[in-house]
Amino acid sequence: MIDFRSDTVTLPCKAMRDVMHTAPLGDDVYGDDPSVNALEAFAAQRHGFASALFCSSGTQANLLALMAHCERGDEYLCGQAAHNYKFEGGGAAVLGSIQPQPIENEADGSLCFDKLRAAIKPDDFHFANTRLLSLENTIGGKVLPISYLAKARQFTQQHQLALHLDGARVYNAAVALQVDITEITRHFDSVSVCLSKGLGAPVGSLLLGSIELINKARRWRKVLGGGMRQAGMLAAAGHYALEHNVSRLTDDHANARYLAQLLNEIAGFHVDLAKDTTNMVYAQVAHNIDIHSLAQQLKAKGILFSPNKTLRLVIHLGVTRADIELFIAELTAALHV
Repeated sequence: MIDFRSDTVTLPCKAMRDVMHTAPLGDDVYGDDPSVNALEAFAAQRHGFASALFCSSGTQANLLALMAHCERGDEYLCGQAAHNYKFEGGGAAVLGSIQPQPIENEADGSLCFDKLRAAIKPDDFHFANTRLLSLENTIGGKVLPISYLAKARQFTQQHQLALHLDGARVYNAAVALQVDITEITRHFDSVSVCLSKGLGAPVGSLLLGSIELINKARRWRKVLGGGMRQAGMLAAAGHYALEHNVSRLTDDHANARYLAQLLNEIAGFHVDLAKDTTNMVYAQVAHNIDIHSLAQQLKAKGILFSPNKTLRLVIHLGVTRADIELFIAELTAALHV
């Protein structure tokens, strides 16, 4: 199958599978899994933090961050389009008793500091305590510039807020900006990093932060049922991904640009080529095109995508240029049947 639905569908390569197969194991709940310990130590050092926690998913890592930063009845600021507000099942509210205060994202994915300032609650028992600002980079494939992150750090310091980054695709941002990952992470009190998207590991995310924050998050991970035992096979895959699969993200970005250019040549599909969205292509589909029927026709040809009038196609290590050309050919043929 050629799968454009998400970069979560990647499969581990043979070298990664070999590392998983030979990974030394122990009981991570006891702190005895050497592969998990090695990943956490490496990740903390690599990203400029004192400590790290291996989590089962990005949703879990973000929830643990929110619960470690905030207490019951506290509030966090985020974007309306933020994954930890819109796509994580309301976990912060349901499980953490933390109130989200979403702010409309600007066209470039950023949040307006004037709007954020106005949303901070006064020190009054009528209101939730505003404790945290959560950003996402990349967001919708868009990269938040380093200058914006620096302003966010200054903003949170002025208002005594913590600053969290949902960095599910933060390596896509770093590669696009051509900077070391620490140029992004150094602005934040905590960062989540997904290992199972563009980096190609089968499972897992990291939460990075201070020793105190990670200790608190580790306790909440156990409470939420996230304590894993012999997790070293998964951790070894994540460790491999961080060491071997970062630089190749440039290929995904180039292939996404190539797909956007080809798709834009097909009548009824429009991609704004002025917008750089790393490994994601967003196309507006004309109303006279039955995108759901097209999705079924291409599925029969071994090509998967999520049918919407704003079509999101995601490039990853499982999609080659030849795959893109085949998709365009089959799409064109289906349109002219």
